[in-house]
Amino acid sequence: MGDPISRRYVGPTDIERLRCELSGRDLAIVGQVADLRLMSGRQICAIHFPVGDHDNELAAARACQRVLARLTAAGVLVRLERRVGGVRAGSAGYCYGLGSIGQRVLGLDGPRRRRYEPTERFLDHTLAIGQLVVSVTTLARSGAVEVLACQPEPRCHREFSGAGGRVVLRPDLFLAVGVGDVERHAFVEVDRGTESLPVVVAKCRTYDAYYRSGREQARHGVFPRVCWIVPDGHRLGLVKRAIARDRRLEGRLFTVTTTDDALGVLAGGST
Repeated sequence: MGDPISRRYVGPTDIERLRCELSGRDLAIVGQVADLRLMSGRQICAIHFPVGDHDNELAAARACQRVLARLTAAGVLVRLERRVGGVRAGSAGYCYGLGSIGQRVLGLDGPRRRRYEPTERFLDHTLAIGQLVVSVTTLARSGAVEVLACQPEPRCHREFSGAGGRVVLRPDLFLAVGVGDVERHAFVEVDRGTESLPVVVAKCRTYDAYYRSGREQARHGVFPRVCWIVPDGHRLGLVKRAIARDRRLEGRLFTVTTTDDALGVLAGGST
């Protein structure tokens, strides 16, 4: 990934000037890329350049490309070499991460972001989470739901005391939506079929232990359902059976659904 500005010194005055030059939409894009770690150009376009705000889909895509090119040239975002969907995907297939300049613009603590090319597995999993966020955002625009909370890692992490001491639960996403007068909360696990079933069950045991700790219920009054989103029906059957076979698990905590059906399930439908 390129990060051209990081090769020269950029002082606090430069950062403040850049921060003032960025529009509200620019900052929203940069903030969401930082939150989700990586996003494709197509995902950024879907959320921040809705077709309704432009003459047509092509105009929206071109506007998005111009903004992403400007943010990348400024070192606020960095662009991966690999494209999702290959060369035929065009500019929309590029993926973006937060640049070191962007980290400073947002005032984020922690080690300075470094240029890197993520593994294909990490990229696929991260973009799958991002696509779920896109789908929920699009559904909310239709008025079908209200997004009350959408927290990726690490903001959705939960700490509690387990048998061996401090335990950290690491969902892929915490999602709360309002459907009419009802709130629906979920810890989301995006399963791409790459983890072994024992690893999946071990993660379920961590959720079960967190449920039994009562910490979430004491703080928020409810324990979210744990929604495993799998790629297809075959994987769905495998994961469901693996969870059901473990008699130590509180089975009613867990829902397993496919990518195609996930949005309906998270909005309140049944599996």
